[in-house]
Amino acid sequence: MAKAFIMVNTEPTETNRIAERLKAIRGAVVYEVFGPFDFIVDLEADTPEDLAATLRNSIRSLRGVNTTLTCSVM
Repeated sequence: MAKAFIMVNTEPTETNRIAERLKAIRGAVVYEVFGPFDFIVDLEADTPEDLAATLRNSIRSLRGVNTTLTCSVM
């Protein structure tokens, strides 16, 4: 099992749409937060490769996502 916390910063006009897309990701628990990031995604996947693929294909690729910061859990 692989796990990471992913902080996500979005365009203000896209926050609601991105929230819905993030919540639809398998293995993701999404928290909307205030501060330098808009969301923290608690993401679990079967393997580190699956986690990386989800990050690349389902989070970072979303229109309106400006930046991400990923903290892998050891």
